[in-house]
Amino acid sequence: MRSRSNNVWKSVDWITILLYLGMVIAGMLSIYGASYDFDSSRWFEGRIGSQMIWVGSAIVLTFIILMLDKDFFETFAYLFYGVIVLLLIITIFLAPDIKGSRSWLIIGPVHVQPAEFAKFATALALAKFMDNYNFNSFSFRNISVIVLLIITPMACILMEKETGSALVFLAFSLMLYREGMSGFILLASVCSVTFFVIVIRFGDQMLGASPIGELIVSILILLITTILIFLIRKDKATIRFVLILTGVALLAGLIVSFYKPVNFVWVINGLVGAIIMVLIFQSIKNLTWKYAVIGLFALLSIGFLFSINYVFEDMLESHQQMRIKVSLGLEDDIGGAGYNVNQSKIAIGSGGFFGKGFLNGTQTKLKYVPEQDTDFIYCTVGEEFGFIGSVIVLALFGILIVRLVYLAERQDYIFGRIYGYCVASVFFFHVLINIGMVLGITPVIGIPLPFFSYGGSSLWGFTILLFIFLRIDASRKER
Repeated sequence: MRSRSNNVWKSVDWITILLYLGMVIAGMLSIYGASYDFDSSRWFEGRIGSQMIWVGSAIVLTFIILMLDKDFFETFAYLFYGVIVLLLIITIFLAPDIKGSRSWLIIGPVHVQPAEFAKFATALALAKFMDNYNFNSFSFRNISVIVLLIITPMACILMEKETGSALVFLAFSLMLYREGMSGFILLASVCSVTFFVIVIRFGDQMLGASPIGELIVSILILLITTILIFLIRKDKATIRFVLILTGVALLAGLIVSFYKPVNFVWVINGLVGAIIMVLIFQSIKNLTWKYAVIGLFALLSIGFLFSINYVFEDMLESHQQMRIKVSLGLEDDIGGAGYNVNQSKIAIGSGGFFGKGFLNGTQTKLKYVPEQDTDFIYCTVGEEFGFIGSVIVLALFGILIVRLVYLAERQDYIFGRIYGYCVASVFFFHVLINIGMVLGITPVIGIPLPFFSYGGSSLWGFTILLFIFLRIDASRKER
């Protein structure tokens, strides 16, 4: 036992541990600054007192994780996943309604959010499945199992009305791309977000009889489809046919528009439909699936285009719609959905280059920024420590993520590498979205900033996620 303990402490990555400790301490200072009360604040009272207890218990937890056997997490990966999914299901039915969501289990004085622990459990399950000797490609069966592992906790969390926490699981797609998943999936994801933003942003603007948002997306679908044909097959004959067909269709549309209004969205999508038929024919003729994949991408893109308004207006809640509109500049709503972001910008801007100094932030001390010690903790950093402090925090996260990628790449077996990339992906997603929403770049979806935001479940969840990987990495010399 003593020999194994010595090996762990010699092999563990101390650079990452020092980064962790630095960010946890900075997080406690930020929480104290955000929750500070001029009249009665003490270090061991209120929010900071609770956070210090959580930090102390998290540090104990790191020792426990590092002392466990090197194969413990791989052996019980599916058990962890099953237990957490069961907790998520229980939460749906037993959790009280808190600010519109049912995501907290209350056990005496303790509030626990199982969604925070679902991240490490899902990462373990994915790593375990993809490390199986039967896993040798992204076959339909393998992809189906991977999607099921990711979608199950996502669906449970969505039923708890925690959209932000559910979206975090999309970060695992970055790991899948690293492991060899087709770039089509990544392209489809980027296109989906781009198409959605364009249609919503320009949805009310018209160019003659054509909605500008839908027209831009239709043109993009046509361009991307044509480029894919060129890149994947380099079929000059098909490209030539597509260009001729495009010219004829657009010319016909322009001629007709002199006599009656023409919706060029339908003209271009009809053109794409004709190209899809050509691609299907070429796929059958040449006995290759690549033409069919390009055609499927174009077909699904058109379907997604015409479903965007339905998804936005009928599937999203009114407050979610408003947050997206505020982020896209369609609404101001400074007194409503845009209030948090507006106050956050004021707080960060007031900090200037060097900041107002620790505990001297007036915007945060006077409680102008809602959720300032949880989701909007970064604005406290910006106000009290200015541009310099904000950049330092960003740099710390950047170094941590790059370090995690480096550690993942040096793993000598698949389980460790996949879990490491899952960890890096989750941290990247949280930092990108949290800081983006504080700055008004991304919609406010309510996810914490790792190690900085107040909350025991969040701190424990990120600590477990990170130190399981550090234990796996430390065991590479034992294998």
